[in-house]
Amino acid sequence: MYSWNFADIAPYWQLFLTGIGYTLRFTAITIATGMTLGLVVGLGRLAHTKWLTVPLRAYVELFRCSPVLVQLIWFYYALPVLTGIQMSAEAASVLALTLYGGAFYSELIRGGIVSIDPGQAEAARALGMRRFRVMWRIVLPQAFRRMVPALMNQSILQLKNTSLLSVLALPDVLYQGQTIAHETFRPLETYSVVALVYFALLLPATFVVRRLEAHTGTGRPA
Repeated sequence: MYSWNFADIAPYWQLFLTGIGYTLRFTAITIATGMTLGLVVGLGRLAHTKWLTVPLRAYVELFRCSPVLVQLIWFYYALPVLTGIQMSAEAASVLALTLYGGAFYSELIRGGIVSIDPGQAEAARALGMRRFRVMWRIVLPQAFRRMVPALMNQSILQLKNTSLLSVLALPDVLYQGQTIAHETFRPLETYSVVALVYFALLLPATFVVRRLEAHTGTGRPA
């Protein structure tokens, strides 16, 4: 019978803290860049010109329909071969997760905008407001209220996706866990702690999403 012993991994607590800091920092960066890209792509897909909407749709479908792990590896190993531009693991990871997250964010944003009654935009246009001001002042504020829970859920997935950074030897929580397990020969204890760390990071976020759903009326009250 296996004898659990967490004392062996206790001296490595600083590695866990380093991994947590790296994971949170990387998550914040990719959420910000992914959401910004998603806003641009989501608005672009609402245009009435095929030369713009067709490539944007191709981008969205490509990144939504391929595994993020494959994208990480491709950007790090294949893209430099094709372009001749060397890319660090950090840059490749930010690029891959930004494009991956941006594809999902764009669909959430586009769906939120489409859900707003078009009559409101038409009325504002009739009053002389320009298209940009109609979108910025009338449509987006209402759409954003509906989008918040879904955007938060996608952001939670972005945090989960950072666990894949370990394949590129980036020092996130999982990579630090692998290092500790190798040093201590205590994989069960180590990965149990890794699981608890992710649980502690994600649980507050899920509570926030539930509260937002209840507040905006997009889900059952928490």
